[in-house]
Amino acid sequence: MTIADWPRTAAEPDPDSPPSAAVSGTRETVSRTPELVSDAPESVSGAESGTGTKPSPGRLTGTQKWTAGAIVIAALALAGIGLYLSFEHVAQFAFKELRFGSLGKGQLFAVGVDVGIMVMIAVDLLMAWLKRPISWIRYPVWLLTAATVVLNAASGAPEGTWELLDYVAAGAHGVVPVLFIMVVELGRTSIDRVVRPDQAERDSIPWLRWVLAPVATARIFRRMRLWGVTSYPEMIRRDQELIAYEQWLKRKYEGDLSEATEDELLPMKMAPYGYTVAQALAMPDEQEQAAQERQEEAERRRLDAETRSEIAKAEAEAERLRAKGKVEAVRAEVDGQTGQARAHARAQVSAAERAAALEQEALDQALIAEARAREAEAERKEAQERKAKAAADLEAAELERQAAQKRKEAAEADRVAAAEAQAIETQAIAEARQAAAEADRRAAETEKAAAETRRAAAEADRKKAEEDRRREAALADIARAKKEAAEAERAAAETRRVAAEIERRAVEAEDAAKLSPRERAVRKVARMILGSAAGVAGQLPLADIQRKLEVSPGTASEYRQEAAELLAAGYRP
Repeated sequence: MTIADWPRTAAEPDPDSPPSAAVSGTRETVSRTPELVSDAPESVSGAESGTGTKPSPGRLTGTQKWTAGAIVIAALALAGIGLYLSFEHVAQFAFKELRFGSLGKGQLFAVGVDVGIMVMIAVDLLMAWLKRPISWIRYPVWLLTAATVVLNAASGAPEGTWELLDYVAAGAHGVVPVLFIMVVELGRTSIDRVVRPDQAERDSIPWLRWVLAPVATARIFRRMRLWGVTSYPEMIRRDQELIAYEQWLKRKYEGDLSEATEDELLPMKMAPYGYTVAQALAMPDEQEQAAQERQEEAERRRLDAETRSEIAKAEAEAERLRAKGKVEAVRAEVDGQTGQARAHARAQVSAAERAAALEQEALDQALIAEARAREAEAERKEAQERKAKAAADLEAAELERQAAQKRKEAAEADRVAAAEAQAIETQAIAEARQAAAEADRRAAETEKAAAETRRAAAEADRKKAEEDRRREAALADIARAKKEAAEAERAAAETRRVAAEIERRAVEAEDAAKLSPRERAVRKVARMILGSAAGVAGQLPLADIQRKLEVSPGTASEYRQEAAELLAAGYRP
């Protein structure tokens, strides 16, 4: 025979009784059997004077409504009678015995107590009608009603010795208030049953049981109230099962329950907590099942945590790969920019070299053309000089010819004159001689003019030679200036080529160092400072930096400041 195979009692569960209610607030993990004590929707202090086990119908018929109206009217009449009977007694007693000072104040006291009772009763009935009953509000009503009963009884107390009739009179003063409270409680319960027809009604314990077994009945009452058991037959069945199980267990171990296991003693231990025998015996299996489920749940949470950890690792790895991809993309972009800068620098170097070669070739062509022009000018000037000299010689020869002609004529005249002189020494000979002398004089003048002409021609030749010498000196200066300009241009081209080469090497060094675009820009500004005439950072115009790097004035100023600091730290490209 197993633990569950214990003999049943003759008292079987009432088929009309509701299933066992659950222990209020008991967690589901305590027991999973369908016979668990269900959560009572109403508190322990709910309607507790019901006598049936079936819920009342939710709606009233016409006759029932008329009957309910008559009952309400009768209750209001009873309330009026009670107020009327107690008002005067309470007011007089408050004035005389409670020292309220005046009858008016005693009456206000009586009115205040009665009105307070009526207000709380009205609120209690209203909230019960609205299906939101306030259980604790009845206790202040009971307390105030008890105070009213005491005051009414005290007002009828005799001044001397109490006799039997005095006790009857004092009790009679409290009959109507007690009766009124009973009617109110009956009305409250009735309203609660009407507005909540599906609520389980609590059975009352027969008064005869209270008389015959007060201790056991009090224990049953306590268990019914504590654990929300509304059915009295169900509670009796549980108690019978527990007694039968205990007797069976004693028979099994021959009256020594100390030999029973902890699992077998569970029904006796758990009965005060609202458990049936079956529920208590099933508790170990349920606890083991719950523990197994908790272990499975813990294992599932652990596996979920591992899965989330793996997912987090995978997401972290994916994020790392995405970040690496972004870095590679940025590196590729920087390499592309670097390649573009390197190609640009090489193109600049090549362009500078080609420009230098073209400038050198143009300079050579200019020098050759200049030399040819000077030769042509010299030949032209020499031809002009030869032509001018030939013209001067021709003019001198013409003058010489004319002088010779004059001398010939003079000689002829002398000869004629001599002949004539020899013949006739006449006045004509003298005139001839005079004419000859005049001719000699004119010849001398002509000779002098010819000499003057030769001297002027010689002076003109000297001046022309001086002018030619100065012109040749000027041409030589021009040629030397052009040569110097060509040398300067060649030196500038060489400087540009060297600067381009330095820029190319600097770009390659920056590529090798993997510098950022800002560091590259700062180093480029530093090279611009070194390449400027002054070589001072403050004298490099910001406009040159803006034009070279295509940045704003603020950024250009920052680049120049950082470049100055870089040069101060010893940077040399």
